[in-house]
Amino acid sequence: MMLKSIKCNLCILLMLLVCSVFSQQKIFQGNPDTAFEKAREMAFNKQRKEAQDALRFILTKYPNYLDVRSFLASTYSWDGNYKEARKEFEYVLEKDPKRKNDWIAAIKNELYASLPYKANDLVKKALSYFPDDTDLLYLKAKSEEKLKNPEEALITLDKIISIDANNSEAISYKESLTNTLRFNSVGLSYSTVLYHKNERDASHFSTFNYTRQTKYGSIIAKINYSRRFDTDNIQYEVDLYPRITDGLYAYVSAGFSNSSLFPKVRYGAELYKSLPLGLEVSLGFRGLKFDETTIIYTGSVGWYTGNSYWSLRPYFTPNDNGTSKSVTLAYRRYYSDADNYFGVAIGVGFSPEIDRFPVNTEQTVVFDLKTQKISGEYAFTSSNKKHAWRTSVNILREEKSFDRGEYFLLYTLGISYDLRFR
Repeated sequence: MMLKSIKCNLCILLMLLVCSVFSQQKIFQGNPDTAFEKAREMAFNKQRKEAQDALRFILTKYPNYLDVRSFLASTYSWDGNYKEARKEFEYVLEKDPKRKNDWIAAIKNELYASLPYKANDLVKKALSYFPDDTDLLYLKAKSEEKLKNPEEALITLDKIISIDANNSEAISYKESLTNTLRFNSVGLSYSTVLYHKNERDASHFSTFNYTRQTKYGSIIAKINYSRRFDTDNIQYEVDLYPRITDGLYAYVSAGFSNSSLFPKVRYGAELYKSLPLGLEVSLGFRGLKFDETTIIYTGSVGWYTGNSYWSLRPYFTPNDNGTSKSVTLAYRRYYSDADNYFGVAIGVGFSPEIDRFPVNTEQTVVFDLKTQKISGEYAFTSSNKKHAWRTSVNILREEKSFDRGEYFLLYTLGISYDLRFR
């Protein structure tokens, strides 16, 4: 009995000793500078995992050794572990936001991760500590190009060159970017609306447009044509997207027509504001003048995350029967740039901003209709970006304006082509 008790006590003592040794080994005890230098050597000699283990071990004793933590973050980024790199860079920059090299490394980490919105947010924060720093402005231009805003990138590059006229990197980048940009384009689109069971004749819509990109924003002139109910209808329209300041731009539009199925006058305006975390919000209105003027209130919330874009847009149209409401949720998956993507959208409610204006038997425009829709689109370009195509399909269940409670089922097929040139 006594022998069993002694054995039991020895086992307990042995376990306590092992735990004590193990716990001691979890805390770094050596010279951190020497260990850091050895870890760097391992990292540059294809011993990345061993180097990371050593760096983490140093941080158990010296968590605020920022050079060690920064180098650990860089090794994560090299390995494509962008999430862990981001976490370490955030720790370093929160402790000391005056570390310019770490801002640069953190921004590049987000660009490597194909998260240009995060990179752009970091650039803005870094520039608050290092105003007009050309290295950071260069990364700002990179993020703007990745964000499908090459014109903004050119403006940023011009700013770098105005600060440092001999900045060869910015000059070379500007020349390269300018050569890939085409500031003019002409395009033609066509779509047809087919009614299920041929309840009505097919409708046809087409648009000829000319677009000019300027440093102040883009200008789009359009001629819209529709063939409906055995009538030909033409509308002339101009859209402007002026830049106001960094992260703030507008949409301004006006259109005119003498045709019965287009509004006599169409106008609208909307402000767009970029926010942190890849968010963008907008607020605006549209005006449509038929025999009477109808005002539509709208806005949107958009979210860029990686190569994906989500958008939620409602429309509110006051009328004699209350307020007509609609909402559309859209998703796009971008590929190489803003002109190459796949998109889908779903929506409920009728909106005269995006749906064809329905008429009843008295040829009176009706807005307060119940509608459900789903659509898909695919856009792509040639390898030199000179030619751009877009195809779309839309399925719409729309209440009949002349027989409320009954519905049309419509199918819309569309295609467009744009030719870009300098």
